Amino acid sequence: MVQSSASRSFDTARSTGRRALLAVAALALALPMAASPAFAQAKAPRVKFVTSAGEFVMEVYPDKAPKTVANFLQYVSDKHYDGTVFHRVIGNFMIQGGGYDASYTEKKTRPPVMHEGRESLAAGLRNEVGTVAMARTNDPNSASAQFFVNVKDNAFLDPTPIPPGDPVPRFEYQGRVYENTPRANLLAAPQLYGYTVFGRIVSGMDVVNKIKDTPTGAGGPFPSDVPRTPVVIRSATLLK
Repeated sequence: MVQSSASRSFDTARSTGRRALLAVAALALALPMAASPAFAQAKAPRVKFVTSAGEFVMEVYPDKAPKTVANFLQYVSDKHYDGTVFHRVIGNFMIQGGGYDASYTEKKTRPPVMHEGRESLAAGLRNEVGTVAMARTNDPNSASAQFFVNVKDNAFLDPTPIPPGDPVPRFEYQGRVYENTPRANLLAAPQLYGYTVFGRIVSGMDVVNKIKDTPTGAGGPFPSDVPRTPVVIRSATLLK
């Protein structure tokens, strides 16, 4: 596979039955997380996906991840997702799509969007069942068009909160304790960025579950996790 592809973020080895993402494998947060997300309900844009497996509706939150949502909705407006497939499906983890057509040819994208994971986490969005996040490479600011739907709670994909202070008096990560660390060093560490959640499925989660349960194997340039029966996104439309 091509290193620069957004799908590369899901190519690392499985850990305890799930596939970890590049740069955040086996992430264990030592700090308490925010309370369960309070999703904005008023005037949140919704996108209807019609797929070969059925339909689902995604709600996105421009008040929580404005650049990410604007980028995503532009791809919807450009009909970028029409004819693409869910090319990576891991039943106890996530379903990923939006980057390849039915022939597994990678679609061209615009320049990547700036990472907003910490902002969306602070606003209450976490990688929980039914939420939608941007796929990326090990470069935190490389997300373009590909997205994934969490089909289980994947807290290890959330950004790591940085405690107050400069230097940070005490920081714990993956079982190690760091003391008096310059704040800029922690803010710039790629392995602490996590993945930007920007929406959630508000209807049709049964279709998402149907997709996650589809048998997979090798396909196109991918050695595994490709649905044996292609799951095609026939259209993605912004609902009025």
